[in-house]
Amino acid sequence: MKQSLLLLLITFASFSIHAQDKSKSAVTTYYLIRHSEKDQSDKTNKNPNLTEVGKQRAENWSKIFENINFDAVYSTKYNRTTQTAMPTAKAQNLEIQFYDPRNFKLEDFVASNQGKSILIVGHSNTTPMFANALLGEQHYEYLKEDDFGSLFIITIMGDQKNVQLLHIN
Repeated sequence: MKQSLLLLLITFASFSIHAQDKSKSAVTTYYLIRHSEKDQSDKTNKNPNLTEVGKQRAENWSKIFENINFDAVYSTKYNRTTQTAMPTAKAQNLEIQFYDPRNFKLEDFVASNQGKSILIVGHSNTTPMFANALLGEQHYEYLKEDDFGSLFIITIMGDQKNVQLLHIN
């Protein structure tokens, strides 16, 4: 039920954005999520895979996003983020594009994705910081370690910026 309501909300937001006068400015929509649940059985492993629960969540994200036509899917180059992005990228016939949050030029990224719908998969720290950078303000703190269901939807049209933060279980 919650998933259907979320899908309806996302679809409505997407349609209302695209229905606006495109002659004013292109609408760019960013969907930012954190990677799904990772295997923490080996504390020395810096690049763990997803758990079975994490794999299921990644599949669920692809279902939630099935009515959004992404132009690109971005992920950091870690197993957990790539594995989270993969079901959505595969469902939309897109290759995952990798970014390094430590060596990242926001202005170039924004310019190359203007007018597009983009999925960005990151981490508990990089996802809210990416949202803050896109918004141009320090609004969000790092996600809690058990928060794998936050979805930031940021729409930008000209100087107007809008953000929705949804929590999906």
